[in-house]
Amino acid sequence: MALKDGYEATHDNVKIELVDLGSTDYMTVLATQLSGSTSAFDVVSVKDVPGYATLVQKNTIEPLDSYIKADNIDLSLYGGATDQITVDGSLYQLPFRNDFWVLFYNKDLFDAKNLAYPTNDMTFAEYDALARQVSSEDFGSQIYGAHYHTWRSAVQLFGVLDGKNTILSGNYDFFKPYYELVLNQEADGICRKYTDLKTESLHYSAAFAGGDVAMMNMGSWYISTLISKLQSGEYLKEDCGNWGMAKYPHAEGVEAGSTLGTITGIAITTGASNKDAAWDFVSFVSGTEGAQIMAQTGNFPAIMTDEAMDLIAGLEGFPTDEQSKEALKVSNLYLEVPYHESVSEVNNILDTYHASIMSGEMSIDDGIKAMNEEIGKILK
Repeated sequence: MALKDGYEATHDNVKIELVDLGSTDYMTVLATQLSGSTSAFDVVSVKDVPGYATLVQKNTIEPLDSYIKADNIDLSLYGGATDQITVDGSLYQLPFRNDFWVLFYNKDLFDAKNLAYPTNDMTFAEYDALARQVSSEDFGSQIYGAHYHTWRSAVQLFGVLDGKNTILSGNYDFFKPYYELVLNQEADGICRKYTDLKTESLHYSAAFAGGDVAMMNMGSWYISTLISKLQSGEYLKEDCGNWGMAKYPHAEGVEAGSTLGTITGIAITTGASNKDAAWDFVSFVSGTEGAQIMAQTGNFPAIMTDEAMDLIAGLEGFPTDEQSKEALKVSNLYLEVPYHESVSEVNNILDTYHASIMSGEMSIDDGIKAMNEEIGKILK
């Protein structure tokens, strides 16, 4: 709504009508809506890369190359994200929102043990050691050094921070040390068990808000949730009000600040009746003006300018320490899900065997072997 209002405020001759397709199965509903030769929509929001792949394959969204060239759009501002969604040399969307993974931590739990906080340059070995130091198994006051949500992303993404491996690599042996790290922490009581989280349906937000989780890897979208729920009183300040952020831990030899991102894009439909006007809106939303509006509302724009970062760090409720602000600076951003025509199938297979490994139904080696075999067939 803020982007709509911002655009209309400077474009008196344009009226934008928003249509809510609902959050459940949004991309499936959108693909159905765009299946005809004409479209009721000029512009659509694209929530994920698998959905983007579907829209491109169905020829329902417009290639933007001619518009980008005519307006001399600098794609380097998107930090390499547009390279990862280019299809046969063409772009069919521009990102306007970008969420990336960081490490949230509870300062009070570190203070209670007189331990230094997580830093913006931690290897996985250092992260694991710190999680073990801050943990406590004292009856009635157990502290978990780390927390991993049930998504495969919470474990597998550790392996794709090097810029070499991706979920489309076809061979997933590089996942093994990270499954070992997390499952060893489970066995030692350093983090909650995957099976318990599934049984209890414990959401990551509630887990961190409970005040017994010292560190949690999660997307930057959690910042606005944490701030708003602390302000409303839904989360208690004595439990999680003294929180901070650090950059994602990384493997040896990987640059600090390397992280994974998920983009939300905006596209023009092939059946649009107002394509030039639609492009003007797309370029506004995905450009520096849209970025400032996004940051003012506590959201992370795809173009992360210094001004946008200052706006987010200046929000009431954001941690006041410099390290948390510094954690917003990304050195290398890799998409969680790069473009591929079969990326939805790849995702499903990775999800299936992640669950099998984490629940103990399969060993790490057998689960990864199954990933290699099944996804290898698809990618060939």
